[in-house]
Amino acid sequence: MSLLDTRVPAVLLRTDRNPFHHGTLGAVRSLGRAGVEVHVVADSTGSPVRRSRYVHHMHSPPPPEASAGQILAVLRRVAGRVGRPAVLIPLDDATAIAAGRLRDDLAPSYLLPEMPATLPERVADKAELAAVCAAADVPHPLTLVPDSPRQAADDAHRLGLPLVAKWSRPWLLPVGGGLRSTQLVHTARQARELHARTAEAGSPLLLQAYLPPGEDRDWFFHGYTDRTGAVRAGGPGRKQSSWPRGAGLTAVGHWTPNPEVRSLAERITGELGYRGVFDLDFRRCGTTGRYHLLDFNPRPGAQFRLFADSAGLDVVRALHLDLTGRPLPDGDPVAGRSFVVENYAPFAALRTASASGGRELAWYARDDRAPGWAMWALWARHVSGRLRQRLGTAASVPAPRPGDRPVPRAVPGAAAPSLTSPTSPTDDEKASS
Repeated sequence: MSLLDTRVPAVLLRTDRNPFHHGTLGAVRSLGRAGVEVHVVADSTGSPVRRSRYVHHMHSPPPPEASAGQILAVLRRVAGRVGRPAVLIPLDDATAIAAGRLRDDLAPSYLLPEMPATLPERVADKAELAAVCAAADVPHPLTLVPDSPRQAADDAHRLGLPLVAKWSRPWLLPVGGGLRSTQLVHTARQARELHARTAEAGSPLLLQAYLPPGEDRDWFFHGYTDRTGAVRAGGPGRKQSSWPRGAGLTAVGHWTPNPEVRSLAERITGELGYRGVFDLDFRRCGTTGRYHLLDFNPRPGAQFRLFADSAGLDVVRALHLDLTGRPLPDGDPVAGRSFVVENYAPFAALRTASASGGRELAWYARDDRAPGWAMWALWARHVSGRLRQRLGTAASVPAPRPGDRPVPRAVPGAAAPSLTSPTSPTDDEKASS
């Protein structure tokens, strides 16, 4: 007998176009293995996810910059196709925010946690998060919101360089506009120029004190807050390596007990009255030793499968169980368990094969091999395409002529171009996001 109520299907929703979003595949497998019918509303073009044996049906998604009305129309169409109430699981911030605001409109076709309609938007908003942390007494890097380009330059000097610049509502950034949600700023001029693009970005610019990375400084907490407000499933994890190096996505993570991180997660979700799945990012200050909350994502994190406990419970299964009125089993944490995104950390995938608490790969699975094979083919084309692009750019630079000024050297510490996908974080991404 399945742990989950297999009469209730699940609908996974995502509007971003990143084909390497392994969190989507993790959710498909987690629910599909439990016998749940899984529908995926996401871009399937070149995506390895559509090759999974556990996908019941792929549905066309709303466009990346879809309005709430467009998302509602798509979900109503999908509901007609599914034919019975389903658990809705948003997998990016934009869809989590829309689902929160549309909760009443989506009922009874979809089951969603009960919480204030604007709460997902509030915690995803970087400016709001600073105020939330202050109210809950949760450490957060000093954050300033300049009201002019000149003030941005002044605030840069006040905070000290380098610093982190981020847009308050990154889900509003125009696709292909060249603006990154988060980046490391090395000069006051950079801060001033970024602020001048505020209208284009669609939300205020924030400047934030930079917490340097270091060994054992990057942590995360994935959890599920049930209808009573208790944090269930999930746990604290340590980021061993990331893609790109020093910042960005978790390439290798370990389930590592950390009472202080757990306490902070329980404090902020309790203070907010948050319900549902969440993903928190922390960075420990090398000077004070305090854990600063950098991000509150109101949806599953891409590496949520790291936290599959001894009862087989993870945050996605916890959501399905709770919304269908079933009890959540009391499993034990599996300390030492590892999660590896093998296209970002291929050698780590080999080294962690005998991890003390077990190991899970993001793409390859013995019972679902096709997505892993498809990922490697897609990844090889992606990397070769990026290399050709970089070589082509280099070849197009004309040779210097006599009298030309020399090309300035790169600023020490500035990020070099990476081979990340357009929708993946760059070297500075999440440096202090």
